Amino acid sequence: MPGPRGASTLVSMTQTGSSRVVVAGGGVAALETAVALRRLAGELVDVEILAPSREFVYRPLAVAEPFARGEVQRFDLERLAAGCGARHRLGSLRSVDAEKREIRTNRDVPIRYDALVLALGAAPRVAVPGALTFRGPEDVHAYETLLAEAESGRVSALAFAVPGGVTWALPLYELALMTAARLQETSSALTLVTPEETPLAVFGNEASAKVAELLARKGVAVRLRTYPDAFEQNALTVVPGAPVPADRAVALPRLAGEFVSGVPQDGDGFVRVDEHGRVIGLDGVYAAGDITSFGVKQGGLAAQQADAVAEAIAAEAGAEIDPTPFRPVLRGLVLTDGGPTYLRAEIGGGRGGTSEAAEEPLWWPAGKIAARYLGPYLAEHAGLGYSASNPAPRA
Repeated sequence: MPGPRGASTLVSMTQTGSSRVVVAGGGVAALETAVALRRLAGELVDVEILAPSREFVYRPLAVAEPFARGEVQRFDLERLAAGCGARHRLGSLRSVDAEKREIRTNRDVPIRYDALVLALGAAPRVAVPGALTFRGPEDVHAYETLLAEAESGRVSALAFAVPGGVTWALPLYELALMTAARLQETSSALTLVTPEETPLAVFGNEASAKVAELLARKGVAVRLRTYPDAFEQNALTVVPGAPVPADRAVALPRLAGEFVSGVPQDGDGFVRVDEHGRVIGLDGVYAAGDITSFGVKQGGLAAQQADAVAEAIAAEAGAEIDPTPFRPVLRGLVLTDGGPTYLRAEIGGGRGGTSEAAEEPLWWPAGKIAARYLGPYLAEHAGLGYSASNPAPRA
């Protein structure tokens, strides 16, 4: 059990001599780290998850909720932590003193660590003023209202805007595709605006061509190499080119890291790490997920970064393991009105064309978030089953 939570209490290493690991964050990267450490290092590590929420929210299915094709699932974080031999402490990270190997929480509680993992995620910021910013579960109701207005004919033209800067574009493509399917009996005009060279270009040529085909089949017009600026007076202003006429606009947020005292961060709040997730300039501190400066922000990649971190920490704690560096493989499941489409690409560079698109699962468990340890853990221990939006592969 966690020690007393008064401000004067200093939490130190366990009496058993195991390495004390503090994981700051309560999302995919944090839980993947905790589950991986238990599998890789066992009793060599003592893991505590510091998170401000009591729940782990499985966010990717937020895009499916307005269409009754799935729902956001929530899990008790304390229970998930206990299931992998960790503990959950309610709170958030305020500062890091790397020399003392000590952090302080928002409640001014000092906690000592042998290894600290920053898995803080990134905060969504409005990127296109005037548009409905779709951040996830918190914006499902607003999108349901917009969808109802479109079905009734009060909204006849919709623009979907992928902003420049740091974001993750796939959810907006899903919204556009499922909205087009829902409105196929109307005369609604849908346009997707993106700075990308091709639709979901990060997945490579084959996958991008498949996404372009899906958009064309559903009648979604696409403006490539175009930056959305703002939505006002029934038009989405863009750079370059003429405004896109629309009754309403839906945009993704731009992501930024939250600043933490004692942690070196760039101007957008992101943290530089090496290939094993070690924070540049801080001994004993690691980072994984959206808080890092890696340019693609996605749950599956966050889990891969967490795996590299967990292996490095496990080796430091004495586990017989040769740590594997982070070598990103991007996996994405695109929800449509029919079956899902699976996309896969190796994005580390230097290995040739690896772009894939298929109707059958390209990974297992075949969920929205491809996580080596967390995926099976949630399936087995937390009741995260498989459905049309989160399907299991054929035998």
